[in-house]
Amino acid sequence: MNNPFLLALKEKSFLFLWLSEAFSQIAMNMLNFILILLVFTLTNSNTAVSGVVLSFTIPAIIFGILAGVYVDHWNKKFVLFGTNILRFGLLILLAIFHKNLPTVYTLSFLSAIVTQFFIPAETPMIPLLVKKEILFAANALFSMAWFGAVLVAYALSGPFLLLFGKTNALLALAVIFLVASVFALLIKVPKIVEKKQIKRAQNFNFIAEVKKAFAVILKIRDVSHAFSLLILSQILIIIISVIGPGYAKQILHINIESFPLLFVTPAVVGMAFGSYIVTNFFSQFSRHKSATLGLLFAAITVFLMPYGSDVASKGFIHFINGILPFHWHISILNIMMLLAFGLGFSNSFIFVPSNTLIQEQTSDAVRGKIYGALNTAASLISLIPVIIVGSLADLFGVGTVLTVLAILIAVIGLFRSIFL
Repeated sequence: MNNPFLLALKEKSFLFLWLSEAFSQIAMNMLNFILILLVFTLTNSNTAVSGVVLSFTIPAIIFGILAGVYVDHWNKKFVLFGTNILRFGLLILLAIFHKNLPTVYTLSFLSAIVTQFFIPAETPMIPLLVKKEILFAANALFSMAWFGAVLVAYALSGPFLLLFGKTNALLALAVIFLVASVFALLIKVPKIVEKKQIKRAQNFNFIAEVKKAFAVILKIRDVSHAFSLLILSQILIIIISVIGPGYAKQILHINIESFPLLFVTPAVVGMAFGSYIVTNFFSQFSRHKSATLGLLFAAITVFLMPYGSDVASKGFIHFINGILPFHWHISILNIMMLLAFGLGFSNSFIFVPSNTLIQEQTSDAVRGKIYGALNTAASLISLIPVIIVGSLADLFGVGTVLTVLAILIAVIGLFRSIFL
């Protein structure tokens, strides 16, 4: 059995961790989408929807690094189990009180706080459960599950709510969290790791732990570069999400409601395909060069996004359409889906090597803090594009914003290719 993905999944504890992640991420993403729909139904107010979005984004800024510090002193297996059980309980309460807006905000906020402890316990466990030679494949599988969960949430949140109704939909999500907790409980962590965690729990100084985390990030070049790339990857995703409706309307001329599924689906497929390629053909390649390649490819993809209609109108496209069967037709929508696939593909070349670098260069004693800091930094920095990108797109046009974004990504990629 030489396939690295199969080798990773053959490790039972990793398989249980992967399944726990998949179920948790599906439930969490669906919950966020359903909360948005729920609050809008209750209030018919975009301001109220902004409030619920803030309720599950602000906790990452406030509690991310704090959660990472504490998780490094706890048994990460039981953190995963406990956070899923707590979210199960909060969803039960939300199902009962979902008609009361202040209660919805409160329970959403509490659920998001619990999630901050889940995040630094999840990915840092991977190196504890798989051999070093299949660590790359394990991270690729995690990236597939993460982005696949987003796809499932996008695709199923609306139908899920219509099919089950608000109360039953929330109860069903609670059950999904419960299933995730069962898989977490089945994980077997090496005993030597558990002994070290107990010893660390006896020597705890919060300020010293935070300093230790940032010292590792700043002093180890591989870690600092991977840390920055993961933040950049998240910012890119957020920017595309923010200007997505404008892109659909101004450039693609399609219904805004159709954009998430039509764009996210090929992007996730591209992410999965890219994860397969980067694992099977680039695992022995320099992690930095793989990530730089991903950046440059992302820059090209983003640069082409505003010009889909121009490409669709070219003579060679008309020629191809003329020789294709009647029901096959290349349109701007097909081109957009191809670019979305390319964006997901390029992101896998950033996401997988960067996570692997952090895990290879850090110990279990500090890994949770680094991922907690990453969560805080990414959430905090992401506020900037959320606040200004929409206004810039309104002022200068979506195409201009995408072109500038592509140039910035290309500059970073070229800088890395020259100096790293």
